[in-house]
Amino acid sequence: MAQQKWKALIVDDERLARKELRSMLAEHPTIEISGEAENVEQAMAQIRAHKPDVVFLDIQMPGESGFHLLEKIAPTFKVIFVTAFDAYAIRAFEVNALDYLLKPINPLRLAQAIERLAVSDPAALPPRKLEYDDRLFVESGEQSRFLRIASIVYIHAADDYSEIHTADGQKALVLKSLREWEERLPEKRFTRIHRSIIVNLDYVEKVEGWFNHSYRIYLHNLTEPLPMSRRYAAKLKAKFG
Repeated sequence: MAQQKWKALIVDDERLARKELRSMLAEHPTIEISGEAENVEQAMAQIRAHKPDVVFLDIQMPGESGFHLLEKIAPTFKVIFVTAFDAYAIRAFEVNALDYLLKPINPLRLAQAIERLAVSDPAALPPRKLEYDDRLFVESGEQSRFLRIASIVYIHAADDYSEIHTADGQKALVLKSLREWEERLPEKRFTRIHRSIIVNLDYVEKVEGWFNHSYRIYLHNLTEPLPMSRRYAAKLKAKFG
């Protein structure tokens, strides 16, 4: 049986970046490059002319961004973001991107992204795990900020929202459930200590016993300890014991 071919469009304002990605995609026989574009206007024309199956889309470009392209045209294609800036990961997945690749592109990560093309329902795929060095673009109310994953001390559930507490003492309220964070954050660095709290283990200073076989966790630069339930203490011990 012949392999399915995916018509691909590369959108990037840097010629060398387009050339490098084209060279890497040549190693994948399922990808057939139908065109290139260096800005949103050219990309729209290429999409109308070639009707690609997948668009490898840069985010930050002069003038209009990759997000603007998706706002201007109803996507009938799958999107794989390719960018040098890792500050947009959350927003990338909010617009249902299939995957998110950082420059310089890792060949293994590119291969994994291409494998995801064959899945009929991308929404059924598990979300990509965030890396500890990732930066996220977080919109909280009327404010937006760049947030380093490594700077998160703990996350506290607040109904459908979650309140992020960072090492510089700031807070951000975002429309993300604790379960979503738990699925995305690096498992070796973050753990749930309570049904409403996730902590960054790098900021844990000490753990002490409390009443009814529960515990309290003291975090760096945090005056008040956080509660850890007996249930999650057992899970933590099994995980790292």
